[in-house]
Order: sequence, then structure tokens, then C-alpha cells
Amino acid sequence: MTDTEVRKAIEAERGELADLLGGLDAGQWDEPTLCAGWRVREVVAHITMPFRLTTPRFALEMLKARGNFNRMADKTARADAAVLTADDLIAAVRDNVTHPWKPPGGGFAGALSHDVIHGLDITVALGLDRVVPADRMRLVLGALSPRSVKYFGVDLDGIELRADDLDFSYGTGSVLAGSAQDLLLVLCGRTLPAGSVRGDAAARFTASG
Repeated sequence: MTDTEVRKAIEAERGELADLLGGLDAGQWDEPTLCAGWRVREVVAHITMPFRLTTPRFALEMLKARGNFNRMADKTARADAAVLTADDLIAAVRDNVTHPWKPPGGGFAGALSHDVIHGLDITVALGLDRVVPADRMRLVLGALSPRSVKYFGVDLDGIELRADDLDFSYGTGSVLAGSAQDLLLVLCGRTLPAGSVRGDAAARFTASG
């Protein structure tokens, strides 16, 4: 797909996320997500961080984190979530549906992946029945690389991920089956709700219960 087409997908994803967030009640904003240690408000603060942080503040926060991006992102998400209201965070999504941010080396497909994955961190944890449109999911899955999977540190040795709703598989070995979006979360090292995926290794990737 062209950059223009991917950017249209990003715009649609952010617009739908803003609508979804607008429908959450006050208690849901403080519910945990699939991002360990982050509530909904921290995840949204992180999603919108590239839109809100000026270059000088980004540089300062990276300096304070001694160059560790993950440490900086965690600290910034927590700090911003403590001062920004739900309305502030929704506006930060909605007002930036066309923002041209791209993660370093990730291109617009990387930006779409960022929005889709973190959106799923919220909806799956809250038990919301949202299905990412197939065209966007194909874009995200198509952008995966061994390097990006390695970044999340998930051990998939001897396992084949096989989607039952899209033509997608990853790896070789014992089959772990499920929806493409649930398998994407497995690739990203998330622990899914019980029953989300099927296969001999399912317990390794799901919560007990």
C-alpha cells in the first residue's frame, strides 16, 4: 500500500479509538490493561506521547532516563496520566488523527502498528468486543519482522502461530491458533485472557482461570 493509503488507515484507527475512549466510564480509565503496570490512562498517555511532547522535552526526558527509551516512556506515561484528564487524553487522540508521526525506522506502518497494538491492550483487557478491520490487521502483520518480534522478547521456539480468521501464520512447530489480533498480542509478549488462543502451549500465553 502507498503511504497515503496507510495514513488513511491510521486516521481511521485513531478516530475509532477516540470514539471508543469517549464511551468509557470513569472507572474503566483506571482499569489495568495488557501493558503490565499501566492502566487505560497510562496507555492513552503513551499512545499520544509523540503528539504532545516537544523535541526539547523529549530530549530532556531521555537524558533523565540515561538514554533508555523504555524507562523514559514508562516514566512519562505515568507522569502525564497523573495530570491529564480523560477528556484531555481523548482530545489528544482525536485532534491528531492526521499527525504524521512515524517511529524511528518503522514508517507509517509502524505508526499504525503502535496504535493498533496499544488499542488492543485496552479493549482486550476491558473485555470490549472490538475487531480491528482486516485491512489494517494485514498491514500490521505484514510489517512484522524477526527484529520487531525479538524486541518483545517472547519465546516462540517450536510454536507456529496460525490465525483462524485471516491468512496468517508465523513460525513452525506446535500450532497455537486464534484470531489474528490475539496472535499479534502474543507476538508482542502480552498475556491474554484465558481461552483466547488454543493449542498445547496456550497456557504459556494466557492468564490462569
